[in-house]
Amino acid sequence: MKNILKLGIPKGSLQDATIALFRRSGWKISVSGRSYFPEINDDSINCALCRAQEMSNHVQNGTLDAGLTGKDWIAENKSDIHVVSDLVYSKVSARPARWVLAVAYDSPVKTLKDLEGKTISTELVGFTKRYFKERGVNVNVEFSWGATEAKVVSGLADAIVEITETESTIKAHGLRIIHELMQTNTQLIANHDAWKDPCKREKIEQIALLLKGSLLGEKLVGLKMNVPETKIKAIVALLPSLNAPTVAHLYQSDWFSVETVVDSGEVRRLIPKLLKAGAEGIIEYPLNKVV
Repeated sequence: MKNILKLGIPKGSLQDATIALFRRSGWKISVSGRSYFPEINDDSINCALCRAQEMSNHVQNGTLDAGLTGKDWIAENKSDIHVVSDLVYSKVSARPARWVLAVAYDSPVKTLKDLEGKTISTELVGFTKRYFKERGVNVNVEFSWGATEAKVVSGLADAIVEITETESTIKAHGLRIIHELMQTNTQLIANHDAWKDPCKREKIEQIALLLKGSLLGEKLVGLKMNVPETKIKAIVALLPSLNAPTVAHLYQSDWFSVETVVDSGEVRRLIPKLLKAGAEGIIEYPLNKVV
């Protein structure tokens, strides 16, 4: 049991996205009922569900060898842990979330200094206190147990510090963002002792490699097409690629099979150009991992 990796899976908003990411990476994690210890199809890993807010503390004290949590909660807890890898994913989009300072839409507050002596409501209390103190602004920071956006509307706070990806919830509550405090994303972290253990480190590095490969694969697609010899240079010139496209002669033909990997956002622009340049039989297919 010494080399079994104790891995923390974030419970809450990131849980489903994390389990889906592990599934694409080759690990099936099954959560049943009220159990905090999901099953995983890897005998060298024991999983435990843990709130992202507490993950870095549990990793630091050795309750967990490794886990996934936000950069924000590592900063909040000032945890002494090893950051293995950045993993940009979320329940909404594949981009970093932002902790922002927001006030009522009709508030006269425009800058941080305008909040001198005012009350701010947030779940990120420690970080927010340090942030304003470092900038010489005295504020009263109160912990929010939830529904933070409503605190300004109900008169319980003059401003909030809240996390957002799309800003839609903040705008829906009649709030206006006046400052960004930090960007955050999920990070794979490890306990220092676990990182020094060769077996556990190898497993942690394997997890990091495949999770990052799955995230990259989600952003890319494969393209395959047939191209006549007379058009091959023009087609290859159009194709972005990780290295260079694969080009192979079709059997007993003056046509080529061309295959490449491109950004999924480029496909809608690229396919019409490829057809116009002479490509035929274009096939687009998803990629599970790119490593």
